[in-house]
Amino acid sequence: MRLYLSSFRLGNRPERLVELAGRKKALVIANACDLFPEAERRPRVERELEALSALGFWAQELDLRRHFREGGDRDGLRAELYSTGLVWARGGNAFVLRRALRQSGFDGVLMDALAADQLAFGGYSGGIAVLAPSLRGIELVNDPLAVPAGYDPETIWEGLGAIDFSLAPHYKSPHPSSPGIDKVVEYLRKRGTPFQTLTDGEVLVISGDKRDLVR
Repeated sequence: MRLYLSSFRLGNRPERLVELAGRKKALVIANACDLFPEAERRPRVERELEALSALGFWAQELDLRRHFREGGDRDGLRAELYSTGLVWARGGNAFVLRRALRQSGFDGVLMDALAADQLAFGGYSGGIAVLAPSLRGIELVNDPLAVPAGYDPETIWEGLGAIDFSLAPHYKSPHPSSPGIDKVVEYLRKRGTPFQTLTDGEVLVISGDKRDLVR
């Protein structure tokens, strides 16, 4: 499994992302931003596409809302991953993103692709929080009851379980969410939940059994 887990945007070591991904096709998942109206959401998507393009990736958005249907659209999403080297998930509301992953069926498709080492996954903030076994604690910084149009209102507390610990991005950082992350860390410590803090600029790089926190 290849993961590039950043606190904020590309972090300080984007060359590691290029090495990790290998192939140059990148799909951007921006559904964590679906609470924003389109006029505000679109510039956020374009920022990610431009940043990845500057690294040499051929980047395009994969809007999971287009795959919402009963039982999801696993076949369609598997086809989307053909020749893809990187799936990149930008920040936003982790609970909204988790709903999108389940409602589209991309949660299972992504986990299968990662297990088969078909591609790398990268992202930041709410885009990586969903990889943990649970989203418990994230409600201190993201509203679990905020539901965009067309979404199933059920709050999903179960994460993807791609990693066996929780993530606390924006820790001790100038980001507006940083004070809330202090509360998340306190919550996780009290419950004995394994976690990794990430300060803006830091990236946790995982490749197989190797785990490397880079600054």
